[in-house]
Formats: sequence, C-alpha cells, structure tokens
Amino acid sequence: MAVFSQGKYALAISDRSGLAFPYNEMVREWNGAFVHISEFEPKQPQLEPKPTMADPQALQRARPARTEFPTEDFLPNNPFTTASNTTLTVSFPNGAMHVNDIVRFRDIKETVIGGVDKNTIQVSGMVLQGDITDSATTITLDYTTDMPSSGFIVIEKVNSTTGIFENEVVEYTGISGVDLTGCVRGTSAPFRGITPKKTTATSHKSGAKVFGGFKIASLLTRQEPAGYNDSQANAAFKTVQTGFTVTLESAATGTATGGGFNCTIGPINDRS
Repeated sequence: MAVFSQGKYALAISDRSGLAFPYNEMVREWNGAFVHISEFEPKQPQLEPKPTMADPQALQRARPARTEFPTEDFLPNNPFTTASNTTLTVSFPNGAMHVNDIVRFRDIKETVIGGVDKNTIQVSGMVLQGDITDSATTITLDYTTDMPSSGFIVIEKVNSTTGIFENEVVEYTGISGVDLTGCVRGTSAPFRGITPKKTTATSHKSGAKVFGGFKIASLLTRQEPAGYNDSQANAAFKTVQTGFTVTLESAATGTATGGGFNCTIGPINDRS
C-alpha cells in the first residue's frame, strides 16, 4: 500500500501569500486554506456566536417601592382632655404629627367629655342635603353645629358597580348657616406632614355621609434621656412627642379627661 511522503525537504505554496515555505511548517485554516504557520488566522468568534437568552424583562413577583396610604392608629386610653376653654388636648405619644395636619377622630366611646359631644370631636353624623355636581362650590349639610369654621371634609361614596370607595376630599373656607362655602373640590388634606394624592371631584347624591377633621394647633413634647453623653460628657436628652392640641369652635363647659378605650386617629380620608 502506497504512503505519502513526510515532506521533510519539500516546499509548499501558501494559499494566502503565494510564497514558498517548508512543507512541515504549513497548517490548514478553518476555511480549508493551506498556509504557513506565520500566516495563520483563527476563525472570527462572531462568525459562530454562542446562543444567548434574552435579558429578563421583569421580576415575577415584583414589589416596587411606594408610599403607603396613611391609615388609622389607636390612641391611648382616655386620650381627650378639656379645660373649660376651646383647647382640646389629645394624648398621642410618639405620634409623629405636624402642626397644621388634618386629623379625624373615630370610635370615641363616651358620649360627652367636659360638655363636648363626641360627634363634635369626631366631626361626624352629617349628610348632604340635596345632590351636588362635581363643580359645586357651596355644599349644604343637614347641620354644621360646632364644625370648624374652615377646613376639610370627606364625602363618602361607594361605586355601585365595583363596590370601591370613591371618596372625595373637599376644602371649605367658611360656613353660612348649614352651607359650606368657598369649596375647593377634589383635593386632599395633609397628615403627618405629607399631603396624599388629590381625590377626584365627582357628583354626590343627597344623603351621602360627610365627615370632617381638626387642624393640629400645637404639639406637646417632653425631654427624656437619649441614652448617651454629648461632647462635653453631659447626659444628652431628646425631644419626645406626647400629643397635640386642636381648637374647638365652642368652649368646653368643664375640665375632664375621657374618650374610652381604642379611640382612633387617622387622616380625614383613609381610602386611596
């Protein structure tokens, strides 16, 4: 059987340059070209790219950062104190409240505290007197006794199809009889220093429930040890919030503390 020569003394012509080189120094490229080793070029990797999957587009169970809508908090037992004047003191330790926040009280257990009816503190029990459009600037209620002379109300509305709350917050600038005047529709009220997204102005039917709130007039604080020393090695103190005051339209007739257990405080509208 015939065999090929080893080419020890042979020359070969390069397919690339056309020059003669020792046969044993020739190599074959990926495309079949027979070239000298000094001319060898490897195959470009991009001619045969490795298969890759597309980049992920989203997490399967994403939980993006968001600002939670404010909700109610429990107040301590018997949180309300009257003092025979228009100042109502509310105990709410570490409440993180701000002056001018609009707060709404609920679930007061005692009917009267220092001569002040619980509905006056809760600013509740009112209903619309007559239908209103989404642009009405005067809103008539069944009564406005002892309501703040200006402030915010929320008109409760439930979508009859979806069952979803579609409450509207309204700011009013005055009261005339049973009319709230100078109304700004579809707004929102600050709570803990943050004003939520505005509600949507919409029409409402006669008999819709209406609730109000109070503006925080001042904050109550105390100093307590911070648990460390300052730069002069003196015991450091920190300011701790203990509660706040709101202003009643009519003075309480006596000094009293009450309200009962599990009274709550929250934004005027707790429906996003």
